[in-house]
Amino acid sequence: MAYVKNIFDTNFIQYASYVIRDRAIPELTDGLKPVQRRILHTLIESDDGKYHKVANIVGQCMKYHPHGDASIYSALVVLANKELFIDKQGNFGNLYTGDGASAPRYIECRLRPIARDILYNPKITNYVPSYDGRNREPVVFRAKLPLVLMLGADGIAVGMSTTIMSHNIKEVIEAERKCLKGEKFKLYPDFPTGGLIDVSGYEDGLGKIITRAKMDTSDDKKIVITELPYGSNTETLMDSIEKAARSGKIKISSINDYTADRVNIEIKLPRGVYTKDIVDALYAFTDCEKSISCNLLVIKDNMPVRMTVTQVIEYHAKQLIGILKDELEVEKDEQLDKLHARTLERIFVEERIYKKIEQMKTAASVMKAVLDGFKPFRKELLRDVTTDDVDRLLKIPIRRISLYDINKNRDEVKAINARLKEIEKLLGHLTDYALSWLDGILAKMDAKAVKRKTTVTNISTVDAKTVVKRDIPVKYDAKTGYLGTGVYGGDEKIRITPFDRVLFVRQSGIYTITEAPEKVFVGPGLWYCGLADKESLAAVLFTIIYRDPDTRYLFIKRCRIGGYIMNRDYFFTPDGMELLHIDTRKNFTFTVRYIKKPRIKKLSENFKAGSFEEKGLRAKGIRLAAREAESLAVAGVVEDN
Repeated sequence: MAYVKNIFDTNFIQYASYVIRDRAIPELTDGLKPVQRRILHTLIESDDGKYHKVANIVGQCMKYHPHGDASIYSALVVLANKELFIDKQGNFGNLYTGDGASAPRYIECRLRPIARDILYNPKITNYVPSYDGRNREPVVFRAKLPLVLMLGADGIAVGMSTTIMSHNIKEVIEAERKCLKGEKFKLYPDFPTGGLIDVSGYEDGLGKIITRAKMDTSDDKKIVITELPYGSNTETLMDSIEKAARSGKIKISSINDYTADRVNIEIKLPRGVYTKDIVDALYAFTDCEKSISCNLLVIKDNMPVRMTVTQVIEYHAKQLIGILKDELEVEKDEQLDKLHARTLERIFVEERIYKKIEQMKTAASVMKAVLDGFKPFRKELLRDVTTDDVDRLLKIPIRRISLYDINKNRDEVKAINARLKEIEKLLGHLTDYALSWLDGILAKMDAKAVKRKTTVTNISTVDAKTVVKRDIPVKYDAKTGYLGTGVYGGDEKIRITPFDRVLFVRQSGIYTITEAPEKVFVGPGLWYCGLADKESLAAVLFTIIYRDPDTRYLFIKRCRIGGYIMNRDYFFTPDGMELLHIDTRKNFTFTVRYIKKPRIKKLSENFKAGSFEEKGLRAKGIRLAAREAESLAVAGVVEDN
């Protein structure tokens, strides 16, 4: 048993760590989950400017992703529908209607050039072997933009989850520009389905948002939904509206979906119902309004970390400068290598060093002759001549040596020196360089793609209890003993809303408080049925008359119901007592008839309920008389004097 427990504990920790780091939570550096990173890596490797069958990309990606084709295909479709890195062709589904994409053999995709600008820099990217050791894949892309905010993410791992809202690309870039310049900035979500959002509780990515559908209410008898709230599609939205209509929370005559490339859900209203009467109810009872909690959880330095939107922008502003610096340093080294090579080549040809190898018999003597030939020109060189340099020089064809153009070499050296000077200038002004790079990347993007789709506004949340009308009848059928909104025969007791609680008192004196009952069995008799909200309970004064079966003495108790537990049975009378009457009138008269006994002339007595004081619910009743009661007769209301 200890062995099994040890295996379980060890494996669970490994599994939890794997799911958190390598499956569900995006990496801060490039904003991608592993499957997304592997898809983009595959597209970069396959990129030839032409479209590829998605099935082929999925198959090639399986070299890097060990979890099967289904997960790769679904992740590719989601990533393509972000409209950022992948150019798609064919049916990739519909974000508005929720329709799925076609099979991978029927649709095509290719990499957009902007993906290389933002992600691809292999000279400064760390690569590791794939899971089977046959290929190499990036640990993370060194992304120049905060993709975790641009793409958004959802993921559930062991003991934690992430919900990151997507943000507008242009606004993210502008926020990063302001961060680089030391200015303040604010960033709010933007969704491809549009809609309205209230960001007053966003708390920089760690709070919540309220999102609503956008409606055209210009027609008094028709509502047209033109934009969807985040997390909904036309199918789920219509289902929620139809469900609310069936339960009586809203009244509509029909609902139709005419959505194609734009959302168009048409709701027609019945006679006597107008647009102004139903809009608030749609927000209160359907998915036309949703509250979504945010949790910006990412993998940073190989550990899950909660961050704010501002912290992500600040991190990526520094990362952008670091990436640009590393790229410039790499290019500087390459330019210096080119300058060194051009200088070696010029000296090798102009000074006829190649002539010195004609009489050499061995490779070692050839190498020595070339190295010795460069010694007089050491001051002209950037660094010492290596054996690799000599090998490269010895591979120059004779034809190229004989046709050597000194002017062309000088032009190339001049261009290299100019670029080196420019690189040094950029290295000295990295912030300005980063700002210009951001301007350049924004200019490459489609104006339509960077336009904000979701409108930020102030939303006053609709309280469902204030919108709904109390028009659902609760009926009691004495023949069957059932009470509730689903009882169709019998007498109507009260009208309620779906949010009301109901108090009912059975013939036995047992009372229960429940949510709006659909159909509950209460037995052959019902003393009382009413609302059980705080005000209603406080307004009802119960008068209970009961008899002790041993002494046959009568007792009266007047009380109100205070605290309670839902769906629990309570008794008005003490244990073993016989309930005779329950009344909710403030004042009434009743007559007690006593058992006949010798020398007793008074056989009945009248009482006024109002003459007895109110007591607590758990208190015992007041004895009416020290005489055995035979029966009880209750009369009408007595007016208070």
